[in-house]
Amino acid sequence: MVINAQNTRTETDLIGEIKVPADAYYGAQAARGMENFQISGQYNNDYPDYMKAWGMIKLACARANTEVGEMQASKLKMIEPACMELIEGKYLDQFRIDLYQGGAGTSTNMNANEVIANVALVKAGFKKGQYDKISPNDDLNMSQSTNDTYPTSLKLTMIMHNEKLKQELVLLAKSFRTLGNKYIDVVKMGRTEFQDAVPMTVGQEFHSYATMLEWNIESLDFANKSLFTLNMGGTAIGTGLNAPKGYDVAVIKHLNKISGYQFVNCDDMIAATSSLHEFVLYSSALKTLATTLSKISNDLIILSSGPRNGLYEINLPPRQPGSSIMPGKVNPVIPELMALISYRVMGNDVTVNFAASDGDLQLNAYEPVAGLAVFESQKLLTNGMKAFRVQCVDGITINEKVDARNLEITIGIVTALNPKLGHHVGDELAKEAMATGKGIIELVREKKLLTEAEIKDILSPEKMTGLDKSKYKNK
Repeated sequence: MVINAQNTRTETDLIGEIKVPADAYYGAQAARGMENFQISGQYNNDYPDYMKAWGMIKLACARANTEVGEMQASKLKMIEPACMELIEGKYLDQFRIDLYQGGAGTSTNMNANEVIANVALVKAGFKKGQYDKISPNDDLNMSQSTNDTYPTSLKLTMIMHNEKLKQELVLLAKSFRTLGNKYIDVVKMGRTEFQDAVPMTVGQEFHSYATMLEWNIESLDFANKSLFTLNMGGTAIGTGLNAPKGYDVAVIKHLNKISGYQFVNCDDMIAATSSLHEFVLYSSALKTLATTLSKISNDLIILSSGPRNGLYEINLPPRQPGSSIMPGKVNPVIPELMALISYRVMGNDVTVNFAASDGDLQLNAYEPVAGLAVFESQKLLTNGMKAFRVQCVDGITINEKVDARNLEITIGIVTALNPKLGHHVGDELAKEAMATGKGIIELVREKKLLTEAEIKDILSPEKMTGLDKSKYKNK
C-alpha cells in the first residue's frame, strides 16, 4: 500500500509510528493489517452485513458499559451515532483488510474500533486520531477482547446471511413443487444404476427433489440455532478478565434489542472461546445442502441429455451457445454451474473442519478462514440457487412422447407383472424382449398371458407408480 506522505497523519501503536492517509477513518492497526495481509483480494467489506454486525456489536458493548457504570454517558453519546452509521452501511470503504489474516481477527476488530472512534471524533468536532477524547482501545474495546467480539461478529453475519439463503432455498423447493404438480399424471420409467427400473410419474420425480430440498431447510434451521450462543464478556480466554460484574448480561440484552435476534451466552465461556463447534455444525448443513443441489443438478443434466442420442426426457431453457466448434450445441450450463458451486461449498466445509480441529489451547487463531469459508459458501449457494431457479428450473418442460415411447419398449415394466405372472415368467419375458427387440406388453399379448382388461388394470398409472395425489395436495 503506497501512501503519499503529504496527505497523511501519523499514528502510533505498539510497533511504532505509521503513516495513515489523512482522510482515512481507520487507524494504525488497520493500516498495518492492510500492509501485512495482501493475500487474496477479498476484503472485509465484500460482505456488507459483516460491517453492519460490527456496528451492532460495538453499540451493544458501549451501551452495556454505560449501564454498568464503566463508560461515561458523554462518550456513549459520541459513539452511538458512529455505530448507527456503520449499521446503515456507511464507511464500507474503510474496511479493506484481507479476509485472509493472521491474529485471530485482531486486525478486523481494531479496524472497527478505529473507524467508529474516528467517525465519533469528527462528528463531535474533533480531529481524527485525537484518541484522548475517544480511544479505539480504552473506549471502543472496553470490557472486550477480539476473542469474544470477533466470533460474535462472524455468527451474527452468518445468521443474517442464513435468512437470505433460506429464502432462496424455500423458493427453489416451491419451483420443484410446481413442476411436480404440473406433471403429476405423466408416467415415465424410473431408473436405478442407470438401468430401467419401474415406472413412476414425472411429477413424483420433481416432488422428490422438492422434498430433498425441504429436508435441508430443517437441517439449516437446526444448525443456525447453534449460532445464537455467544461468549460475550468472556474477553481474552473466557475468564471474563477486565469485564465488570453484570456486563455479560447487559451486553447480550442490548445486542438482542439492536439486532432483533435472541442471543444467549454460553455457560462455559472458556469452551466457547476456544471451540469452533458452531461453525462446524453450520458448515456441515451447508455441505449437506450442496450435496443435494449437486445430485439434483446432475440428474437434470442426465434427463436432458441428447437431444437425439441421450434420454431427452426434459428440456432445459437454452441459455447460451454450447460450443466454439460444434454448431447447434446447447449445454446445460446452469445445472453445471449449480453443481460446481456445490463442489466449492464441500471444499469450504473441509476448510472449516481443519480450522476447527487445529485451534490451540484457549483460542482458535484460524477463525478468520473458517468465517470466510462459511461466508463464501452462503453467498455462493444463495446466488447459485437463485440462478438455478430463475434461469433453469422455472423454465423446464418435458417431452411426453419420449416418456410414452420409453414405457412401450422398456423391459423394466415387467416388474409390474410379477404379482400376476411370477418372477420366473418375468425373467423369460425379459430375455425374449432383449433378444427380439419386442416390448414386454407386445409379448404378453402374443402369448396371451393376460387379457386386455388385466393389462389395463395392472399397468394403470396408480398401480404402477403408487401415486397418491393427496400427499402433494398441500405442498
